[in-house]
Amino acid sequence: MNQRLSISAKEIAISTARSSGPGGQNVNKVNSKVTLHWSPSECANFDPGWRRRFVARQANRINREGQLVLHSEKYRDQGRNLADVRQKLIDLLLDCQDAPTPRKATRPTRASQRRRMDQKTRTSQKKRGRGGSWGADS
Repeated sequence: MNQRLSISAKEIAISTARSSGPGGQNVNKVNSKVTLHWSPSECANFDPGWRRRFVARQANRINREGQLVLHSEKYRDQGRNLADVRQKLIDLLLDCQDAPTPRKATRPTRASQRRRMDQKTRTSQKKRGRGGSWGADS
């Protein structure tokens, strides 16, 4: 994958199946859909923090056995779908590679507090002016 993580081919299980959707007679003959199964918990050189973030973010794609399941049937040929599913795995891994930066607590400025209170006062006065005595003319 990159300098920090490489996944051996032994850890990834790839299966093929017939793809759904349009494609004419070709779709009935060729196994072009590619399914990738990979278990992040069994990857030996996977950083624990990275693994934790990955599993938390991709929990809906990880089955009960702890395997990440990805499909690709975007293209009509198996080779391109295989490259696509591998790229999906790379993108998912790189998406949660770095820990999120912690939020720095900030305080609103005095001027922004004053502007907020002035806006609230104007809104309050506008709404108060809408009130009236209904039915007083009858």
